[in-house]
Amino acid sequence: MRVAVVRNHDHGGVINRFGQPCPEEYGHETAENVVAALQEGGHETLLCEGDKSLLATLERFMPPDSQARPSGMVFNMAGGIQGQSRYSHVPAMLEMAGIPYTGPSPLGLALAPDKVVTKMLIRDCGVPTPNFRVMRRGTDSPGDLHFPVIAKPRYESMSLGLQLVNEPLQLEQAVERIVTQYAQDALVEEYIDGREICVALLGNENLEVLPLVERDFGDRDTRLITWEDKNHMADGAPGRICPAQVASDLAKVLRDISVETFRACQCRDFARLDFRIDRSGQPYVLEINSSPELSLHTSYILAATTAGYSFSSLVNRILDVAHMRCSEIGIPVAL
Repeated sequence: MRVAVVRNHDHGGVINRFGQPCPEEYGHETAENVVAALQEGGHETLLCEGDKSLLATLERFMPPDSQARPSGMVFNMAGGIQGQSRYSHVPAMLEMAGIPYTGPSPLGLALAPDKVVTKMLIRDCGVPTPNFRVMRRGTDSPGDLHFPVIAKPRYESMSLGLQLVNEPLQLEQAVERIVTQYAQDALVEEYIDGREICVALLGNENLEVLPLVERDFGDRDTRLITWEDKNHMADGAPGRICPAQVASDLAKVLRDISVETFRACQCRDFARLDFRIDRSGQPYVLEINSSPELSLHTSYILAATTAGYSFSSLVNRILDVAHMRCSEIGIPVAL
């Protein structure tokens, strides 16, 4: 099958500069590893940019057949270039053009990165998540939140702008910094002191829950994953334990909550949830990543390799479950 791997590496392919630019930088190595894995799986591949030239590029690479049916798929790794809901931009273009792809729909990729909407959706389903407030100015009241709290931008990933706050004056400064720097609301939520567990999911109707991954904070004073940790810029970054040593009853609760959150947030094909387990054993969903990074050092890859997948077999499995999903809803894609 023809498979185009779409990423956003070069952010220059726009008509105008408009809205908030993407503050994240994605390494090109991960996309190239995915291309190599797909080639190992026997697919014809193309690595391309998710910008204004995308549809013309895809039309040349995978022209439709005589009945206007797609002749390939996109493996979507695009994080967007600029503006609101940027993760949803490439899927929206693909939907309009009639090109099937891996991962969530534009709706799913607009919901999950919005941390506030995610928390509202899962809370309405009875899924536990830390108490929170949305703050638009530093002078807004935190209400009945108990300190310490976590302040972070509403829409960003990779722990960008995340701060642990111990008292009201510090919170006022943190919120003002987030609003000024990221041009968006601050999500402020109660800090849950305890274990941090990641749950990786693969599939759709029949979801495979991969082995649990625990963050090992050791004797670190601040039990948080920072932007510096995620970008390998900090000394003593927390390690990972997989499979996590979790009692069977708690593991079942985490699996059940993960599946319910996956459904509530309109995820597809694969996702990763981050939990905190407090001192009494109560789990709380912190976030869901509806399009988790596939670089070799991530929790998702660790969970998959512990389950027996090689990197190549995992990438091709993600493509397979997306292809099966498209077939089930009547989108014929040539193999």
